[in-house]
Amino acid sequence: MTAEIERIYQAWDEALGAKDVDAALALYAPDAVLESPLIRHHLGVDEGVRRGHGQLREFLQVVFDRQPPQRKRFRTGYFTDGRTLIWEYPRSAPDGDQMDFAEVMEIADGLIQRHRVYWGWYGLRLLEAGRR
Repeated sequence: MTAEIERIYQAWDEALGAKDVDAALALYAPDAVLESPLIRHHLGVDEGVRRGHGQLREFLQVVFDRQPPQRKRFRTGYFTDGRTLIWEYPRSAPDGDQMDFAEVMEIADGLIQRHRVYWGWYGLRLLEAGRR
């Protein structure tokens, strides 16, 4: 299972960096659930939840299209129990502040089943200021 966790950890970062929606979507189970405050912000919906590939595709496309310069990808590793994958994008990065998040993914059968994103104060402040 460690190889699958490592694969998803690396492939998610590659898809994010390339802004490749298809590559990101391929990491998710067809009925996966993603939760993030960014869903409400970008899509103007009440619930911060997207379900299934159709809704995930729409959200990922918007996220990849609207990445501000503070959305960098510095991270220092991950934690796992073999099923749950967790990592942080810390605010303080070697080349300056970046949007701060914690990503939590539940993995089964080599795919993301559930994905939750928790925001730090710096990233939230950027949203409140109306930056993408």
